Amino acid sequence: MISVDAALTLGHFALDVAFENDAGITALFGRSGAGKSLTINLIAGLERPDRGRIVLDDHVLVDTAAGIFVPSHRRRIGLVFQDAQLFPHLSVRQNLLFGRWFAPKDAGAIGIDKVIDTLGIGDLLDRRPARLSGGEKQRVAIGRALLAGPKLLLMDEPLASLDSERKLEILPLIESLRDEFHVPIVYVSHAIDEVARLAARVVVLEHGHVLASGTVEDVLGAGHSAFEESRFTRSSVIAGKLAGVDTAYDLTEITHPAGTIWLAGRAGPIGREVRIITKATDITLSTAPPHNLSVRTSLAGTIARIESGDGPLAAVTIDLLGHGQLVALATRKAIDDLKLADGAQVFALIKTVALDERTVATIQS
Repeated sequence: MISVDAALTLGHFALDVAFENDAGITALFGRSGAGKSLTINLIAGLERPDRGRIVLDDHVLVDTAAGIFVPSHRRRIGLVFQDAQLFPHLSVRQNLLFGRWFAPKDAGAIGIDKVIDTLGIGDLLDRRPARLSGGEKQRVAIGRALLAGPKLLLMDEPLASLDSERKLEILPLIESLRDEFHVPIVYVSHAIDEVARLAARVVVLEHGHVLASGTVEDVLGAGHSAFEESRFTRSSVIAGKLAGVDTAYDLTEITHPAGTIWLAGRAGPIGREVRIITKATDITLSTAPPHNLSVRTSLAGTIARIESGDGPLAAVTIDLLGHGQLVALATRKAIDDLKLADGAQVFALIKTVALDERTVATIQS
């Protein structure tokens, strides 16, 4: 359990955050400059708060009122940054063993062979960092942090410098850390696909303060971006259950009270709860059930609100039948032509090809 309630002012920026993480992954989510990395630095002991208390597994790391500040090297916290920060003169094996050197003798040591096998770095052990790809460096950095025997892992934008294909390689490895090693993780990101796939809880930061906190579906369900941001970045997260596979067409069926969601290919074990990311620009609105269309997914709901300004576009938030919300973008002309208004019934239509089956997240039970 990590409990954070701290404040720090640096120049004109004031950070004041409070949250808890019991197990699994808690994501600190928000735009650049929201205070995510500064929060990580407070937990790690790289910064001292002006006020506050930070507790890890009943061990007080910081309590400004009591004058307690445990130095970073005694906190039993593993760090993984955007830059892997490996020692260039050491081999992969030596970098990993450097992490082991920091593990307390009384700590339940994580086996080095298991770490190497889980991260798939067995064939890299004799290389030096200069001969590794970006994804390989991050695997080694994660392994080094694990082998230090941490009570908590802090991951600060660990995939930000990687291309999309390398990200899709590393994401399952982070899921393995969560599921196999049971080390709680605080994960910093501004990428909704990473957060939706990995996290159990989300803390949204904005201008140094907690804007929202809760489950992924509750916090990100209605779209994470402010309406003023680029329409191409606005997305929503909804949950459903893997119901079956249409083997004739290689499609996966996901059930939701509002309708059936179809994904290309196979998305995981049947019967598991999953999260799906939908982009607001990929949703078409209809006032009636669709007929004679190629669109396979149709989700019923009612309009919760319509946000529009002076520009050509409007954002429509939909309360889906049963549970969850979606946000869709449409032109203001379309809103007027369809006579859409708060409380009106609507159908959200989503093309199967617009949903990325590679980012579907299995919800941990």
